[in-house]
Amino acid sequence: MNAQPPVIAASILSADFARLGEEVTRVVAAGADWIHFDVMDNHYVPNLTIGPMLCEALRKHGVTAPIDVHLMVTPVDALAQAFAKAGATTITFHPEATYHVDRSLQAIRDAGCKAGLVFNPATPLDHLRHVMDKLDLILLMSVNPGFGGQSFIPSALDKLREARRLIDAHAGQKGAAGGRLIRLEVDGGVKTDNIAAIAAAGADTFVAGSAIFGSPDYAATIRAMRQAIAAAGSAGR
Repeated sequence: MNAQPPVIAASILSADFARLGEEVTRVVAAGADWIHFDVMDNHYVPNLTIGPMLCEALRKHGVTAPIDVHLMVTPVDALAQAFAKAGATTITFHPEATYHVDRSLQAIRDAGCKAGLVFNPATPLDHLRHVMDKLDLILLMSVNPGFGGQSFIPSALDKLREARRLIDAHAGQKGAAGGRLIRLEVDGGVKTDNIAAIAAAGADTFVAGSAIFGSPDYAATIRAMRQAIAAAGSAGR
């Protein structure tokens, strides 16, 4: 059973890029824990977004919050290393986007970042059985990747429950003092009106883009999300 404090990761894909430094400063002040980067290459997914220079620019701007980089790219390794040098905290990638999943995970960790795998809605979790010892994060997509503002796919809840069982079983095998804590993140269509169900299914890290940046009051939206997550936790006890 998940015992990690919840994390709200604000996805800058929905921010105003004309004043991104200000937007990131505002959303962190409003209570976001992480800043989430959706990195798309117009190859693995049908869109083109941001690169490591933007990560470096935000660090130079004074952003100290963890930067959570989701790579929707192929190949993975060179860009992962560039983001690590640019100041990323966590780097995740899709297992089908690289030839050597274990090697890519280890390379990210050797570069000083936390590492994780991302699974699209129709991608099975099979890779997890072989690399749990190298994971800090599992990210489940609850939309098909490529664009922001999509609706949550309900079947993601069952997949979250499956991933939570795998994480808890791995933690049990390692014992209370052994192994690292693996976060379970969800990305896509996360809103104030469904985040409680998502939390109840086992997620502890919630990526929200349009739900936050499209709201008139970032702090109020993040506060409402935290209240819903806490209510889901209370109901589950």
